[in-house]
Amino acid sequence: MKFVDEASISVEAGKGGNGCLSFRREKYIPKGGPDGGDGGHGGSVYLLADGQVNTLVDFRYVRRYKAETGQGGMGSEMSGRQGEDLYLKVPVGTTVVDEDTLEILGDLVEDGEVLKVAEGGRRGLGNIHFKSSVNRAPYQTTAGTMGESRNLKFEMKVIADVGLLGLPNAGKSTFIRAVSAAKPKVADYPFTTLVPNLGVVSVAKHKSFVVADIPGLIEGAAEGAGLGIRFLKHLVRTRILLHVVDMNPYDGSTPAENAQVIIDELEKFSPELVNRERWLLLNKLDIVPEDEREERCQQVIDALNWKGPVYKISAITKDGTQQISYDIMSFLDKRAEAAAENPELLEQEQQHRAQVEEEARDRMQELEDRRDQYRADRKAEKLAAKLAEEMGDDDDDDGEGPEFIYTHE
Repeated sequence: MKFVDEASISVEAGKGGNGCLSFRREKYIPKGGPDGGDGGHGGSVYLLADGQVNTLVDFRYVRRYKAETGQGGMGSEMSGRQGEDLYLKVPVGTTVVDEDTLEILGDLVEDGEVLKVAEGGRRGLGNIHFKSSVNRAPYQTTAGTMGESRNLKFEMKVIADVGLLGLPNAGKSTFIRAVSAAKPKVADYPFTTLVPNLGVVSVAKHKSFVVADIPGLIEGAAEGAGLGIRFLKHLVRTRILLHVVDMNPYDGSTPAENAQVIIDELEKFSPELVNRERWLLLNKLDIVPEDEREERCQQVIDALNWKGPVYKISAITKDGTQQISYDIMSFLDKRAEAAAENPELLEQEQQHRAQVEEEARDRMQELEDRRDQYRADRKAEKLAAKLAEEMGDDDDDDGEGPEFIYTHE
């Protein structure tokens, strides 16, 4: 199934049913009075987070959704049937944004969580509600109100504890294969990973965490180069970032230069995301001469002025990967205990995550606006060139045939 993590749709709640204008008509009861019933409420539109759904691809093909309209009221004081509510299933981890106001309506992070995005219209009242001592035959009714309508944008972000960063072919997919049962594609060419992959790492009974592998970044990704930075948003919910560095680059570059490229692109995407817990993984040491390993590793650490944890590993041979898994689990457990003892830490984490999401959304919108402007400029250039060509054809004098000169005396 195609992986789609963004979609835009329009939703419309059902209109409320109109109230009924009716009078009781029975034999031997000439003046039965009003008996018009109320209409039914219009159906509302809800979003339901479903753990069995992992893509937004369905919303790429159907973009308009409307809930059922409430039935109109009837005579004999019978109310109309209420419109059926519409439930749309979305993946867990979906953020819902109002495209017109850019307001974040909700964030569905739990399986089974429900969010109302469009309220159904209210029912109209029948004429039975308007009878009084001075108006015994009312002809007044009210119409049902229109349901809410909204243009929505869905942004799906995978739910993971750990995120992998690195250039293409740094060994991220190999690492996730080494520590989990996930089997992402691995090959000897760049951009093998085209969509995010998830792997569950089990370190003990009832002790596990989720790792997210995103497509590799290249220099200029913040400006749209390569696969761009579209998939970096999937790291927003992570608690640790693992920066994977290829210690034996195939293109002749240095590991320190490559590591700095990732840090620079990360800062352009979200300055706040750079402050998240990051560990350095120096990978592919199995193909580095043994007498050069320490020197190469120290060069990277010195060049980056790295103060955080450093792991020297070989993902393909699984050398050092088990210790990383244990240390990650220990870190996550300690963090959970600290948050339980001090709720302020959890609040700070939520604020940090909200700021990262805002910065990421602003950056993505900036790139999208720039892309739209580029397309508009190209279209205008082509149109201008076409007009110039047509005007040039009209003004051309090929020198053949008689020449006419018009004068006025």
